[in-house]
Amino acid sequence: MRSGLAAASAGVLVYLLYFFGLSEVGMLGPDEPRYAAIGREMALSGDWITPRLWGEPWFEKPPLVYWMAALGFRAGLSEELAPRLPVALLSVAFLVFFQRRLEREFGARASWYATAMLATSAGWVAFSHLAVMDLALAAAYSASLLVSFDWLRTGSRKAAAVAGILLGLAALTKGLVPVALAVPLAWFGRRRLRALSLYGAAALVCAGPWYVACTLRHGRAFLEEFFWRHHLERFASETIQHVQPFWFYVPVLAAGLVPWTPLLAHGFRRHLSDPRRQWLLASVVFGFVFFSAATNKLPGYLLPLFPPLCTLLGLAAAEAPRLRAALAACAVLLIFAPWAAAVLPEALRVGLSRAGWPGLPLTPSVVVLLLAALVWWLERTSKRDHAVAALAAGVAAGVFFLKLTVFPVLDREVSVRALWRQIEAVRGQVCVDAVHRSWRYGLNYYAVTPLPPCEERALPYRVVQAPGSPAALEAVQP
Repeated sequence: MRSGLAAASAGVLVYLLYFFGLSEVGMLGPDEPRYAAIGREMALSGDWITPRLWGEPWFEKPPLVYWMAALGFRAGLSEELAPRLPVALLSVAFLVFFQRRLEREFGARASWYATAMLATSAGWVAFSHLAVMDLALAAAYSASLLVSFDWLRTGSRKAAAVAGILLGLAALTKGLVPVALAVPLAWFGRRRLRALSLYGAAALVCAGPWYVACTLRHGRAFLEEFFWRHHLERFASETIQHVQPFWFYVPVLAAGLVPWTPLLAHGFRRHLSDPRRQWLLASVVFGFVFFSAATNKLPGYLLPLFPPLCTLLGLAAAEAPRLRAALAACAVLLIFAPWAAAVLPEALRVGLSRAGWPGLPLTPSVVVLLLAALVWWLERTSKRDHAVAALAAGVAAGVFFLKLTVFPVLDREVSVRALWRQIEAVRGQVCVDAVHRSWRYGLNYYAVTPLPPCEERALPYRVVQAPGSPAALEAVQP
């Protein structure tokens, strides 16, 4: 009875966190509509080698996420679900693998804690709703890391081959980034030379065919754009225009782990003589330094570090003698859910630094404080499992609240979908003036054939945008 109830509760949490409202918001930002458009073009053309953005080759990223979206379109899913549902399914599938793999390595309690933390962390939940590369990279790279425990420990060739295939899938998601992240594994595995060689060979066998095929078809154009511009220049040059200071990822990591951030104070205190924990910690530290050293930074780049980091936090939570203050502090952080509901639309529209800072509403704040008191009492009475479960349920409730209150606003004010519904009936009479690239790419995605610029073709209607405001359709005065 209890196991059935637990399974049903977990199913409800998974649905609320990852699938509820998945298509309630149109495409967001500049990346989602571009990646989705490439996947749709692959589905329509049957060309699974060359990524094409509105008819032109586009070599910024490898094809794995495009292939996933293309399968969604081939399955007849909607314009939002086709690119997003495969990412959400991959996220949940990885969480199942993550829990089972950790249970085998560290026991049931630590595995469930770590999985609950990862599954309800703000960064993991957010990127599980977006048709971008970061979640797929994190899942493939982290699965490779966990499978590598076997070949690092015993030299198992089978484990090395499986881990290498997973690394190859990661390389089909974001190029050489997962190869760089695997440097600590190569160092720890240097004495297992046969297994290490098989690990690298399997990755090449998995990822190599696409790279070879794309090079043979496009030659120097692919090599220069993909490797030089979007690897070397993205790491070292300011031309990509995502320049951030070295410390940028400190607040990003803290925010992405919410509500579990306070547990960082307990995550690295115990049993680091265990080689597996050394491998996990080295992966986190090396990855954090690597991403921080890059000139260009975006929040999603850090996502591959979340699974190994949550593993360390889950182990610490399973072993720490007392966590009353830390778990209560985790619950208190849920107070930012109503704050996020108020600030998120404006932050996505004009940037967080320019968005207003509304006060915290009273009723949700009281509910969160009551939850914190409950978590503190459960931990005090030696019911840590219940305390962690209560926190996870609180996160699911907060995410559900955000989806109900924020998604309609995002669809209306940040996504281009509502504007496209106005345009669709007169699309042949509409041109696009100077608008932010997020709106332009979104309009191109929904229009399939891009709308013409007004500077090239004057038409009765035009799409215009004032700074800091949504784009709008207006009639041209005769």
